[in-house]
Amino acid sequence: PTSYNVYVLPRDLYKQGGRLMQGAMAGWLQTMTQNLFGTGLNKQIYVIKDECHQATNNLDNLSGDYFSKTINFSATPKLIRGQIPDVEITDEQAVQANLIKRIDFGNSEQLVQENGKTDAINKQSILCAIEKFKEIKPQYVDKLKVNPCLIIQISNKDKADSEWKNLIKPVLDNNPTLKWMLIVDKDKDCDTNDVVKKNLPVKKWKDYAKEKSSNIDIIIFKMVISEGWDIPRACMLCQVRKTISDQLNEQVMGRVRRNPRLLDFETLTQEQQDLAMTAWVWGNEPKDKQKSFNVRLLQNLNTNIRQDFIVKTTKLADLTEKKDFNIEEFFENKKDKLVSTDIFSLYDKLQKQETEIQSLCWDYTKEDISRYWRFCENIDGVKKEYHNYKCDYVQSMKEDKPTSFPISSMYWDNGNVLNIENWIWLQKSEDEDIFSFDSDAEKKWAKILRDICEKSARKVSSNNDEKRFLWGKNFPFNSDIKYEYYNNGVHASYPDFILKDKQDRIHIFEVKSVNKSNNQNIDNVEYEEKVRILGACYLYASKILENHIFYLPILKNEDWQITRYENGDKETLTEEQFQNSFKSS
Repeated sequence: PTSYNVYVLPRDLYKQGGRLMQGAMAGWLQTMTQNLFGTGLNKQIYVIKDECHQATNNLDNLSGDYFSKTINFSATPKLIRGQIPDVEITDEQAVQANLIKRIDFGNSEQLVQENGKTDAINKQSILCAIEKFKEIKPQYVDKLKVNPCLIIQISNKDKADSEWKNLIKPVLDNNPTLKWMLIVDKDKDCDTNDVVKKNLPVKKWKDYAKEKSSNIDIIIFKMVISEGWDIPRACMLCQVRKTISDQLNEQVMGRVRRNPRLLDFETLTQEQQDLAMTAWVWGNEPKDKQKSFNVRLLQNLNTNIRQDFIVKTTKLADLTEKKDFNIEEFFENKKDKLVSTDIFSLYDKLQKQETEIQSLCWDYTKEDISRYWRFCENIDGVKKEYHNYKCDYVQSMKEDKPTSFPISSMYWDNGNVLNIENWIWLQKSEDEDIFSFDSDAEKKWAKILRDICEKSARKVSSNNDEKRFLWGKNFPFNSDIKYEYYNNGVHASYPDFILKDKQDRIHIFEVKSVNKSNNQNIDNVEYEEKVRILGACYLYASKILENHIFYLPILKNEDWQITRYENGDKETLTEEQFQNSFKSS
């Protein structure tokens, strides 16, 4: 049919000998695209190729004249085939956006040092994985209403039989309450201790196992489910086999990184979201990937950081909230153009605007679609009004809901590590107090705050005799501590550090540096403009937020230039002046 605008073509449907390849596909494309003698529809066709690392020679041989654009998607592009991404979402960005789970890698380093035997290492990994699974399973069922799954990947060919019989099966026999399923190449070699063995043919086992209500706790496989098999309930992976292929590792790990509550994720509590978005892996840890670490707030029966450490935030109001702005009056004296622009050009122009302007357009036109032309023809005037309003913080900035640090967060190891024992965060392992920061400047500023907080910061309320104070890094993951500002669009600043002093004042620090590093090339003009815009935001925020003081410490070489914003005034300090004023506060 030619009346749709989205079509799906399974790769193996367009093949030699198939009806589509015997002229049907080419004829359909000609009908859709070419306007010969007024018979074609003259449409543009975009080809979106998912899993583009897989060869699609037949499709590639179709005439390029048919396709206006080809868009390639792949989680594992083959660089040696020239599949260099035009746009890339990094692993860290995907985790931050809750698109995929973060990975908590099991640690077998101590075991390796003790015995150096592969079988012993693998058996220990299996034991650790199963014990962790038994710990996590009741939480998954109770909090997420999903039955979790542990996947164990074994080797190919002869080694697989030995791994199954000598390493995995004995451990499973000692855990008879867990339901397992062995899925390998030949149906006769597949096995399970579940009743499905009697009720379903082997070819349907994989479909049964992937359902979120399935009772299969553990799936053991070779290579048969490395790609294209979606099982969001899987949250753990134990790799007995050792693979040198980074691409294969990413594909296998992808099985346990899907969101098990994707469709209603926003309805979950933070605790539920943290559980849903964590995957546990014992196996081939990528050497070139940054490690991520979980952190959690210091909490006990006598300590509630989230109640003791309330931080006020700001947001920019919508244009419709401007007191002297009325969309009806704005267009009242606007004259319609003698010759209207075509609807497609107007639509393209509208799509390039901020979301708020687009929403304003649809609200204005919902009762009379003829207003659409008036709005879009005058969109430059609306944008100017919008821009001026957003940049005028006296009018647009308002206090948002008060918040605090999230119960748990995470960070990536960037190599800028520092030992901190006196703030509000704990590592996953409570006896570790080493944290990593985004830059060398952040690390140096954290050291300054760490060293002065005892004389100036409020102590954590607790019966324990711990020397911990109300200050910490504002790790962006899960954080709502942010301040909106305008810079060719509305953005949010997540300050780096927050500290509460003994007078209950909140000190907010956004650390910057003009020192060039190997990982960052700074455009000085653009960077200075961004800092200036951020300073304007903090200046007015300090005026409307009582007892909140903002700082922009900028590191140049080894010296700090610190701008302080307090009660709508700003002052520039040296490091010595800052420390003296801060300690006396």
